[in-house]
Amino acid sequence: MLRLLGVAVLLNLLLLLPLWLRFGEISTRWVALEAVLIGALVLLLPAGRLGWLRPLLTLIVLVAVLVGFGDVATHLAFGRSLNLYLDVPLLRSVFHLLEGNLGIWAAWAASLTALLVIGFGGWALNCGLRIGQQQSPGVAVALVAVLLVVASTALMAAQWHHHRWLPVARAPAMDTLRFQGQQLVDTHRAHRDFSSRMAAAPTQATALPGLTGRDVLLVFVESYGASALRDPRFSEVVVPRLEEMAQRLEAAGLSVATGMLDAPIRGGQSWLAHASSLGGLEIDNSLWYRLMLESGRPTLVDDFRATGHRTLTVMPAITMAWPEGVAYGFDEIHAAADIDYAGPPLNWVTMPDQFTLHHFEQRIRGPAVEPLFAQIALISSHAPWTPIIPVLDNWDDVGDGSIFYRWEEAGDPPDVLWQDMERVRDHYALSIDYALHASARWAEAFVDDDTLLILLGDHPPAPLIVGDDAGFGVPVHVISGDARLLDPFLARGFVPGMLPGTGEASAGLDALRGWLHEDFGR
Repeated sequence: MLRLLGVAVLLNLLLLLPLWLRFGEISTRWVALEAVLIGALVLLLPAGRLGWLRPLLTLIVLVAVLVGFGDVATHLAFGRSLNLYLDVPLLRSVFHLLEGNLGIWAAWAASLTALLVIGFGGWALNCGLRIGQQQSPGVAVALVAVLLVVASTALMAAQWHHHRWLPVARAPAMDTLRFQGQQLVDTHRAHRDFSSRMAAAPTQATALPGLTGRDVLLVFVESYGASALRDPRFSEVVVPRLEEMAQRLEAAGLSVATGMLDAPIRGGQSWLAHASSLGGLEIDNSLWYRLMLESGRPTLVDDFRATGHRTLTVMPAITMAWPEGVAYGFDEIHAAADIDYAGPPLNWVTMPDQFTLHHFEQRIRGPAVEPLFAQIALISSHAPWTPIIPVLDNWDDVGDGSIFYRWEEAGDPPDVLWQDMERVRDHYALSIDYALHASARWAEAFVDDDTLLILLGDHPPAPLIVGDDAGFGVPVHVISGDARLLDPFLARGFVPGMLPGTGEASAGLDALRGWLHEDFGR
């Protein structure tokens, strides 16, 4: 009997732990009704009979707990709830992130360890539930067990109908599985609604004659969110860099306007921000991303091709097959394997931003005959934010990238750095500083009157880094040697210089395509 009570207590803790990690407030939720119900049921079951129920209960509890921990992780990483329908495919991306930071063998070891822990947990839970069936309970004990079954069932039924009769009690497994079921229904409905939105979107590419003959460069800075400018933990590093950038760009004869737009996501999945900007539709999940690409609807890639541009993308983080790039219809795709980089990877980062910009300028833009529309992803400010390397003053020193070997072992490895979250935040700010510094030096040297550079964040970093209230805003800097190209952005609320105004984002990244149509399409 005491052993069963111990099992019930451990089961109670296991079910509630995801809630405590996600919401805190342990004092207001310390009874898991499923633990009470399962413990009482197991006590009542005759020994040796209905053995099929134990594995079923074990499976239900195990799934609910794993989904609960997955919800905690998703909230810390992306600032939203877990959606099994949309997020299970992201497990592959998680594995690649581990591989980039820890190495292939450590990534496999971590994955296999996780599977072993889950398997052992299920086995231990099933064994624990078997304890209560070792002997038949006495009449008094059985009566108490019946009362517990009735009470817990009644309380769970009340909570199903959104009534909480016992304030400290929760039904975490029931709530978790119910929420995921509701999300499945909502996702199906959103699928249908998004298909309607796509049907109403333009079906033909729209030329942009106001940008004819000019290079248009859409350069995304990884994890560059509004908090980098507004949170004192980061702004004391980033804002001085932006102020210096403004001075240097002005001295180089360039005009700058800056505003704030909302990214569709936080913490990761940069491709959704890219898709929103290119497609003119808010794409905040993998389903909509897939639907947009499969629909064949035009994007900025098609618009600029209709304008006479050569379209391309430079994606140094792409290390595997990337059919999405083909679906966009880029004339050229420069993934990691297509870029002649002779230096080392810097943990997850395949090559530093300064090399990416150098390669683009020397190997792609320099020899180009036609005007270019280029989407470029800068990735040095991607987690784990170590090592932090300097920007080379002389672009010729960048060479083939082998110079970066001198920083291959610089700084702490990720497993050391990430033991101290304040140091992680410091490194995040420094990595944004590096990306902006490299971008400024490149713009200063190579942006001219026939270039429209849109330098923008793809999404804010994870709430784990910046907190839950950081929002979705990302800075957008528009830079050109021709000040007239900035006038439409200033009319939309952007302000001169590298610092945005104090207001909130005026629109989402999906507005960008429509703005270019309205301002340069006539």
